[in-house]
Amino acid sequence: MATNYVILRSVPAPKPQFRTRGPGAAPVAEAAHSPVAVEVDNLSSRRAAEVARSEGVACVAPVVPLKLIAPVPFNAPADAKAGGSTWGVKAVAADQSPFSGEGAAVAILDTGIDSTHPAFAGIELVRKNFTSEADDDLHGHGTHCAGTIAGRDVGGTRIGIARGVKKLLIAKVLGEGGGGSDVLLAAIQWALLNDANVISMSLGIDFPGMVASLVTQGFPADLATTLALEGYRANVMLFERLAALVRSQSAFGKACVLVAAAGNESRREINAEYVIAVSPPAVAEGIVSVAAVGPDPAGFTIAPFSNVGARVSGPGVGVLSAKPGGSLVSMSGTSMATPHVAGVAALWVHKLRSANQLTGQLLTDRLAGSGTLMGFAAGFNPADVGAGMVQAPQQ
Repeated sequence: MATNYVILRSVPAPKPQFRTRGPGAAPVAEAAHSPVAVEVDNLSSRRAAEVARSEGVACVAPVVPLKLIAPVPFNAPADAKAGGSTWGVKAVAADQSPFSGEGAAVAILDTGIDSTHPAFAGIELVRKNFTSEADDDLHGHGTHCAGTIAGRDVGGTRIGIARGVKKLLIAKVLGEGGGGSDVLLAAIQWALLNDANVISMSLGIDFPGMVASLVTQGFPADLATTLALEGYRANVMLFERLAALVRSQSAFGKACVLVAAAGNESRREINAEYVIAVSPPAVAEGIVSVAAVGPDPAGFTIAPFSNVGARVSGPGVGVLSAKPGGSLVSMSGTSMATPHVAGVAALWVHKLRSANQLTGQLLTDRLAGSGTLMGFAAGFNPADVGAGMVQAPQQ
């Protein structure tokens, strides 16, 4: 039986042009191109295996459904009062950083954005709709994430981590009916072509949706589960190969880091042992996966819903940010932690570019290396929080 497959091809770089980053710096090669090409074709499993062995093909994987990592209903302490910063802005020390994210281009792959919201006044919004829905954000999730990354102050409250970002690349990849891995890959390719330095993804593979889809096609439940597991594994490899190709851009002066939510499937509030590992695409090697933590009088604590095994942590409980229509709303989830980390990444882009040190590898290393365990409540599990709460550069 034929099915749709994503074909990821590596694109040979064109002949580079050389430029000098600054006085005394060595010339670096520069070429405006995307390191990946994404195709979708309807193939049998045998033909897919043949294509995977073709020259220039980095990976072939079946198209799998994606879902929004939806906010989690969660009772959280009140956030910032008018005139202050949200607790998340303070937790990552963005309020103390001399860097604003100036010059960084951030791509947000989500449900779109309310472009009329005052939080985005003065920001160039480059938008592309990969869904069949209207361009606007019908859910509110993408608007909330964008507000945390780069939103301007609203009603005297600071919600944005990187308020100096002047360009957001808004890819609407999820609608009310979800989306697919083919759309996500196409959006990443689009973001790379638009010179994104940071790509933020608060979404994940819908494994139950994969199984259900196969069952409706007539597959027995056990076979559907097996096929879904194969698709899951193939897509983890797909995103790992993609991340490797993105890293290859550094040789041409194109620095980009991929940041993704760990997922909200754990249930620690029921039993401390009820935890789920990081889900794709975040689990793929080369993508910075993000866990959610919340404030507590005793110190930061892991959110009970946050999946285990993430690389870093970010504020993800009771996060106040932009709501379609012009106001603010509080949400909880690893989806809310991810834009905090993406915003901090934009601050690191600003710092490294100012020092003529910006490469993809160094950007990723500095972002992950900024994680700190200071401020966490005693007794935390290191597997829950990774390197800890990311921190904005301070000098």
